[in-house]
Amino acid sequence: MSTFGNESGTHTAQRWKNRPEGSNWGDFGPHDQIGRLNLITPERRRAAAAEVREGIAFCLSLPLDCPRQQFNPRRFPPQIGYSMRGEDPVMNYPYARAIPGMKETVCDDRATLSLQYSTQWDALCHMGCLYDSGGDGEEVTYYNGYRANRDVKGPFDYLHDRTEQAGPHGAMALGIERLAETGLQARGVMIDLAAHVGEGRVPVGYDMLMRILEADSVMVEPGDVLCLRTGFDRKLLTQYADPSIVLDPHDCAGLDGFDERLLQWIDDCGAAALVSDNEAVEVSPDFQQENAHGIRVPLHNLCLFKLGIPLGEFFLLSDLADWLRANGRSRFLFTAPPLRLPGAVGSPVTGVGTV
Repeated sequence: MSTFGNESGTHTAQRWKNRPEGSNWGDFGPHDQIGRLNLITPERRRAAAAEVREGIAFCLSLPLDCPRQQFNPRRFPPQIGYSMRGEDPVMNYPYARAIPGMKETVCDDRATLSLQYSTQWDALCHMGCLYDSGGDGEEVTYYNGYRANRDVKGPFDYLHDRTEQAGPHGAMALGIERLAETGLQARGVMIDLAAHVGEGRVPVGYDMLMRILEADSVMVEPGDVLCLRTGFDRKLLTQYADPSIVLDPHDCAGLDGFDERLLQWIDDCGAAALVSDNEAVEVSPDFQQENAHGIRVPLHNLCLFKLGIPLGEFFLLSDLADWLRANGRSRFLFTAPPLRLPGAVGSPVTGVGTV
């Protein structure tokens, strides 16, 4: 069980009677919706700001239509269109068409987005679990005991004969806007997996990770955002420039969520969030292998469901990672709030790393 929360809140949460083994439900209060981001205190933000010595900023986000290759058939690149004034597209639009004699012109557009296509945050309600938190049978449950059909509402209740649910729909709790409201600014810690294991598929477990941290003199403290560079971001940008290249999203390193000691370390170290340049932070799941508890995406289950640790995917980390390695550093100021979009379960992000 995590030791970083408010212990006085451990047994006061009223929405659940049973909390999952190894979780921190209630530790930050019975109604907490931001999880381990609570560890990013004013003191930790001041420590993060102290990492800015050169004043150099690195963009940590891919183009919003990257990758060119659609890895997930349910997630699509953005489609950009133009706002309309009657029958007129508002692009190089002369106001004189509506107001004679006016000299100004205007451009105005809009986009249709899959919120988890490119560089993105997973909200804490992105992935839940079938769990008996109330002692009355398994229900779709999310971090801190929030429930489907009450706190996270979709058009159907899939567990009860696909019962249709009245609107409004969306995340009434644990939505991405809760993460945005924190500002999501902290000390980033770069963990350069690619420099040690190459850019092929390598599940990084506890022993390997500890060797990498020791070799690079990387220190992790509560409230840090861990950034895992695998080098897959550069493969994505290469394919972005040449769409004829076919990428395998599994062909990169990632954390081994099936290593129980690694999961325990993530809990113990107090990381506020985990970020990677690959598709899932953990090794891309095949949804076939499962652990002793029947879980097939174990890092997501630990972070989003049990501990309230947001996950960032497809971040652009290699440029910053190379600069940090060349300058003998691993820490920087990490700034990456998601869109403040109420009710959403994920969000694109334009992150910044400042050194």
